[in-house]
Amino acid sequence: MNKHLRRKQQAENGKILEQVSALPYRVLKDGSVQILLITTRETRRFTLPKGWRIRGKSPQKAAAIEAKQEAGIRGKIQPDPFGEYFYWKRDLSCFLPVRVTVYPLKAKTILYRWKERGQRIRQWLRPSEAALLVDEPELVSLLRRFDSARSQRRDKYSV
Repeated sequence: MNKHLRRKQQAENGKILEQVSALPYRVLKDGSVQILLITTRETRRFTLPKGWRIRGKSPQKAAAIEAKQEAGIRGKIQPDPFGEYFYWKRDLSCFLPVRVTVYPLKAKTILYRWKERGQRIRQWLRPSEAALLVDEPELVSLLRRFDSARSQRRDKYSV
């Protein structure tokens, strides 16, 4: 059974599918933070780099791999998730319910060539700006919380 059919069948049986995401960020010299959003390949909506879990990889490692492939970003991924959000994934013949676990990734290297470069646009934005561009309500809330959480937990999300 192919992966699309298996995921559709799981969703029809009431299962919420699981993905992982990186929340790439950088801290500017003035102490402000920016978040990297990318566009989806098909609908060109702004979102975070995300994907399915990878067999044999931790969720954090899988999220870091997605950030590199989809956004051309490498960095330090946090071991603990910052939060999660729900969305409906457009599949071949249906929409699938997906819960995404989000791991902050402090950007260290911005690649100029990466796997999905020609398929996506990437944009660095303040968290408040990023929240205006995404469609998923729970992701909007998560992005709005990120800057204040970073300020309160300098040990985790500091320069």
